[in-house]
Amino acid sequence: MTEQSESQKTHIRALEVAGLTRAFGDFHALKNISWSVDEGSWWGIIGPNGSGKSTLLHLLSGVDQPTSGSVHIYGKKVGSYSRKELSRLVAVLQQEGLPPVGYTVREVVEMGRFPHQDWLGREKGVDVGFITGRVLERLGLASLADRALDRLSGGQRQRVALAKVMVQEPQILLLDEPTTYLDLRYQLEFMELLAEWRQETGVTIIAVLHDLNLTAQFCDDLLVLKDGMIEGVGASAELLTEERIRRVYGVEPVMLPHPDSGVPQLLLRRSARNTCR
Repeated sequence: MTEQSESQKTHIRALEVAGLTRAFGDFHALKNISWSVDEGSWWGIIGPNGSGKSTLLHLLSGVDQPTSGSVHIYGKKVGSYSRKELSRLVAVLQQEGLPPVGYTVREVVEMGRFPHQDWLGREKGVDVGFITGRVLERLGLASLADRALDRLSGGQRQRVALAKVMVQEPQILLLDEPTTYLDLRYQLEFMELLAEWRQETGVTIIAVLHDLNLTAQFCDDLLVLKDGMIEGVGASAELLTEERIRRVYGVEPVMLPHPDSGVPQLLLRRSARNTCR
């Protein structure tokens, strides 16, 4: 039996959205969104503030319910899963990561195993300490395992948040602007950790992002939103054009290829009236 070619491989549909609309009174945050995500892919959701990105993520995670339309995860309507069943499939990492509470790093990371535990907090045949220790070591947190979360920097707390969802072992990871409060070094480090995790486990990643240069370097595909509607969907390199950036964000862009990978990178032109002469 010969190996299947890339075009012949079966693509498993991890997530499917059909006719999704979310209204708050007379305001429609999302309007008739239809979109699908194959297992193991990395999608970026981009668009200006108020375009519906976070609202969409809330609907995908089951935290909020649509006004109309549906979200299916592995062929099953998201609302038909129990909270624990859904948490075994989907993990969410919010913009702020984790609040600086008094729990230790190890205690917080171990909380990621909750969806797999019975009502007494037990798991049969699973060494939680081993799983936790392996992830802490992987993310460079082993030396901080017994330190309280409120004694960590923002970048360290975000790594702890990532460790918690890694221990959860989801099949789909949803991220809402995970690099917003990180400096440049930690932004790149965080995205590299995600890339390594995806390569090793095949986890599906869907991330709301604002930094278009990081987005182009890491995301295979993009969903572009504007005013609650889809403005573009497809491969990152094809969608990140000067024309689309101008139309979606209302700025004057210059797109250049990255010197290493060739993916499009964004520069911005200043307004002519503010340019020094």
